[in-house]
Amino acid sequence: MRPLIGITGRKDTSARLLNSPLCCVGETYVRAIHKVGGTPLIIPPVMQEEDWPLLLTQLDGLLLSGGEDIDPVHYNQEPQTWMGKSDAERDASELGLVRLALERQLPILAICRGHQVLNIALGGTLYQDLAAQAPDTLEHAFVPARPMERTVHSVTLTAESRLAAVLGGTELGVNSAHHQAVHIPGKGLQVVAHAPDGVIEALELPDHPFCVSVQWHPEAMVKVDPAMLPLFAAFSAAAKKHRQARCRQP
Repeated sequence: MRPLIGITGRKDTSARLLNSPLCCVGETYVRAIHKVGGTPLIIPPVMQEEDWPLLLTQLDGLLLSGGEDIDPVHYNQEPQTWMGKSDAERDASELGLVRLALERQLPILAICRGHQVLNIALGGTLYQDLAAQAPDTLEHAFVPARPMERTVHSVTLTAESRLAAVLGGTELGVNSAHHQAVHIPGKGLQVVAHAPDGVIEALELPDHPFCVSVQWHPEAMVKVDPAMLPLFAAFSAAAKKHRQARCRQP
């Protein structure tokens, strides 16, 4: 049976019908999960504490997707003028969900904003804006005219990391669409990839069955770069293993 993988959604107001907000997720996440044998389930960004246990008893994996900035109150900082828009309801929903998922050893793949959510959930901090706080870094921000599948810079992976084993090497090209980044890693997280300018591009929890986060968008690169697909395949395999173990429980 295919593993059920929850993908965190976002709010959107781009529907043709005015004043008709949506809860949705980018199609590239859904297709990447489905392509490797998972059954994707979109999680609306309104889940509250009473919803988390029931949801996690059904899921076999959790994919934390990209999106808007996270309110710095969650890492004990005041918002600066360069902060982008945040969604308090989504922040609370995802941070609570991922903390419980970690307790339950649920396989997790975290992407872009999700990479930052995972870090904050474990007590880490962010650069609120790389251009302002780390001006010597590359231009990592989203460029509207640039296709999301286009390679922007390279990353170097730690040779002994799970991510390097999954992707089959220690050097690869990635896209980039973020203006924030991990500053201080959260408790237990290992930094396993850097951009050429030193920006942290990937994290892992080594003692977790599968917990990997990346700052780039591998789901957007899958259609042009098959090298990214093994990351989703490994995540789906971990989710399937979790499902099998859950089904064996009395």
